[in-house]
Amino acid sequence: MTDRRQFLSAALAGAALLGLPAGARERAPRPLKLLVLGGTGFLGPHFVDAALARGHTLTLFNRGKTNPTKFEGRKGVETLHGDRKTDMTALEGKREWDAVLDTSAYIPADVTRSATLLAPRVKQYMVISSISVYAKNDVPNADESAAVAQLADPTVTEVTGDTYGGLKALCEKAAEAAMPGRVTVVRPGLIVGPGDTTDRFTYWPARADRGGEILAPGTAADPIQCIDVRDLAAFLLHLIEQRNVGTFNADAPAGKLSMGDLVETSRSVARDMGAPASTVTWVSADFLETNKASPWQDLPVWIPAQGEYAGFGRTSVAKAQAAGLTYRPLRETVRDTLAYWRSLPAERRAKPKAGLSPQREAELLAAWHARPATPAA
Repeated sequence: MTDRRQFLSAALAGAALLGLPAGARERAPRPLKLLVLGGTGFLGPHFVDAALARGHTLTLFNRGKTNPTKFEGRKGVETLHGDRKTDMTALEGKREWDAVLDTSAYIPADVTRSATLLAPRVKQYMVISSISVYAKNDVPNADESAAVAQLADPTVTEVTGDTYGGLKALCEKAAEAAMPGRVTVVRPGLIVGPGDTTDRFTYWPARADRGGEILAPGTAADPIQCIDVRDLAAFLLHLIEQRNVGTFNADAPAGKLSMGDLVETSRSVARDMGAPASTVTWVSADFLETNKASPWQDLPVWIPAQGEYAGFGRTSVAKAQAAGLTYRPLRETVRDTLAYWRSLPAERRAKPKAGLSPQREAELLAAWHARPATPAA
C-alpha cells in the first residue's frame, strides 16, 4: 500500500517531469474550477498540467479538432465540444467557474460572445493577448501603458501580420466591456519550449544539433526576448489564484537575454547531447538585408534593435515580475526544446517552418566569406 509520503513524492516527481517550477508543484490552498477556451494546442496543455498539479479541476471547451484525445481519461479534466463562433450551447446553463482562460482570442466578436455569455457565472476572465499589440516598438523599456495598435477598419476579421496586433487590442477591449473590472490581460512575447509548432526558437537548438558552421545574425550582444511556455502557464495560474486583474507583459526581462546567449547555449546543450562540433560566424545585419535574408522568419527570434525596432528585446516586464513571474534557466528551455524536436518524426523535422534551409545558409556564408576585405581606417 502506498502511504501519504510516497504519494506526495510521486506527485512531485511527476510535476518535475512536466517542467513545472517548484511553487507550481505544491497544492493550492483552495481548489478552483477553471474553464479553458481551447486548451489542446501549445500553451493550453501546459496550463492544464500546471493547474492539475495544484489540485484544480478544469473544463475545456473546444471544437475537438486539435489533439482531440489529449486529455482523454485524465482525472480532473472535462471536455466540452462546440464552436465559439457558431455554437456555445455546451456552456449555457447554470454552471459556474472561478475563472476562464481564453487562449484563442483573435477576433473581438468571438471574445464579446464568450465573455457576455459567461459574465454572470465567471469571477475572472483572462485573455491571452500579445506583445504585438503595441503600436510601436521604437522605445526601449516601454511598459503596459504604451499605445496599442488601431485598425483602420475595426470590423476586419482576417488575421494577418498587419491586423494581428490591432485585433488583439480589440479583443482586450471586448473582454473588459463585457466584464468590467474582472479581466486579466496577459501579453506574452515569443512563447517557446517543448510542444512549440512554429519552429522559431526551435530553429537554434535544432541548427546546433546539425553541427558545422552556423550563421548567426547581427552581433552576439543583440537583445532578444522570449518566454518558456511552462513559465508562462505557471504565471497565468498564479494570477488566477491571486485574482489579480489588469494588464501584464509576460516575457524575458528587458535587455537581459541576447542572441549570443541563445546561440552559445544551443551549441553547448547540443554538444552535451551528442551533436557534432560546431562553429559560429556572426554576419552583419546590413549584409543580411542586402542579401534578402529576413529577420524573424529566416533568422528567427532576432530583429536588429534599431530605428522603428529600437525597443525590440527590451520591453518592460517589471509589472509581471512584481506580480510573480519567474523564469527557469535558458539552458533548461533549450535542452527540453531540443529533446522535443528530436522526438518528432523524421519527415516533420525535414520540413521546419522557420529558419534558413541548409542550402540557403551555405550560400550566405560563402558570400560573406567572399566579400571584399574592408580597408583599414
